[in-house]
Amino acid sequence: MNMHLSTLQMLQQARTIAGIPFKINSGYRTKAHNAKVGGVKNSSHTRGYAIDIATTTATQPKIIAALRSAGFRRIGIYKSFVHADNDPSLPTPATWYY
Repeated sequence: MNMHLSTLQMLQQARTIAGIPFKINSGYRTKAHNAKVGGVKNSSHTRGYAIDIATTTATQPKIIAALRSAGFRRIGIYKSFVHADNDPSLPTPATWYY
């Protein structure tokens, strides 16, 4: 398994808090796959600390709140998904919007 256990445990906690299903778009990525999908070079996905969750306008606020409650301190907010990571090598807290 290439995902860090701590990330998966936090993800499960967030799902429980939100009380709704999470559709995971992306988790661990090899460096080759990360480059192919246009991921940033130093992506937390390549270290197993990041997940992307599909959202709608109705579910996004609830998912973001649940991720924060579960301990994620790095959250990227996009129109149709949310990125969350707990990468210890990157600064926290951080929130960004696209």
